[in-house]
Amino acid sequence: MTTALIHFLDRVANWKSLLLLFVLYISFPAWWLKNAEIDINQFAGKTIGPIDLTFGFDPARTLQMVADYGPAARAYYTRIELTVDVVYPLVYSFLFAVILTLLFRNRLYKPFARVTLLPFVSGLFDLLENVAIVGLLTGYPAQSSALAVWCEVAKLGKWLSFGLIIGLILYGLIRLPMSKIQTSSY
Repeated sequence: MTTALIHFLDRVANWKSLLLLFVLYISFPAWWLKNAEIDINQFAGKTIGPIDLTFGFDPARTLQMVADYGPAARAYYTRIELTVDVVYPLVYSFLFAVILTLLFRNRLYKPFARVTLLPFVSGLFDLLENVAIVGLLTGYPAQSSALAVWCEVAKLGKWLSFGLIIGLILYGLIRLPMSKIQTSSY
């Protein structure tokens, strides 16, 4: 399965797919998710923001946010988590996988091919976080500390893997001019 995905990425990774995925990706923070956050806050009657964007490991804060949303915001947030926030991890996973494929596809060191799969790990953590958030939102007023911890673990995995992806992209961009110089000198 992983080898097939690596070969698929190698086949589709080009400037056209990068541009298409980038445009799709930008639409989420610029429109879909931005408006969702505004609507969540409006339904809640105060500025709370989505659980997805919080940092740190704080299950109590997550449970308090769920309580603070109120019924209308919880219902709306659940719809967003089950629609827009299912598509978003898929889009950014493929975008970052294409970027990493373009940056590392010609590396002699074979494990770099597996680096292209890291965005899918981040996307999986994001989807697991979404499942936990939906469980917390729909289960309210019952509050599950175990589910809040699961949410925080998934969120932490998402942010750590996302940070690693950004680091790899920066590394690849820094190495790109050097690899072109080395290739042309032979």
